Amino acid sequence: MKLIKGAVLLAVVGGLAACDNKVDKTVDNARDNGHLSNLTAGIWVDPNGCDHWIIDDGVEGYLSQRLDPYGKPVCSGTAPPGVATGPFKKGSSFPDII
Repeated sequence: MKLIKGAVLLAVVGGLAACDNKVDKTVDNARDNGHLSNLTAGIWVDPNGCDHWIIDDGVEGYLSQRLDPYGKPVCSGTAPPGVATGPFKKGSSFPDII
């Protein structure tokens, strides 16, 4: 039983040590290693018809709701629900096979 508790404790400590304490969420610290504003965003339309900014850099993806200046969702009808449109895969040197 001590061996199992020790292994679990080691796994928990190792997992916590591996956590990234990244403060600046606007910077991609992966392979591209740059500010997200250097990548090109597209628009994904949710099932309710509202827009979300989408960026796919090949390894990671970023998504945030598109809001007007008053904080309300933008539902422009730019694409059918469930469809992503625009050059959201551009700006990354990492190949995306999907």
